[in-house]
Amino acid sequence: MPTARESLLEAARTAVDERPWPQVRMVEVAASAGVSRQTLYNEFGDKAGLGRALTDHRVTGFLEAFREHCARRSARAGDPLADAADWIVRTARADRLVRASLTGCRCAGMPPAEHQPGRLVAELRERALRALAPHTAPQGRDELPDSCETAIRLALSRLIAPPDQAN
Repeated sequence: MPTARESLLEAARTAVDERPWPQVRMVEVAASAGVSRQTLYNEFGDKAGLGRALTDHRVTGFLEAFREHCARRSARAGDPLADAADWIVRTARADRLVRASLTGCRCAGMPPAEHQPGRLVAELRERALRALAPHTAPQGRDELPDSCETAIRLALSRLIAPPDQAN
């Protein structure tokens, strides 16, 4: 059974998927989670605290899923960095909180966030390195950190300026 915090984060995620953050009401989030409004305020303090916790929860989940993806993909044939970049783009396009955190978008319809894109790039790079280094030939390990960072930054550029789908 999920905790009150988990239920509230799930309810907030659903609300953000349906409407802009300024239109999300705390009373509706609490009701959707099946808890009192006081429980919500006790857990997060205020709406900004809920927004920060929600964004942090989504980004943490994204980073863990990326690590798992890289670990599964690292020993297979093909280009694991291209695959990792494609995964980042697909996953971030499906989650606007993650996309906003990765790109630094702080538009009015989004909850507050504390994640800095540069720190997220560094975290993604480290997770890719840990997964891919054991499967990389010794002569390629010196270039691996730069290759990981380049692939991740190319993925971010595809989020910011998607390729023309007509071509």
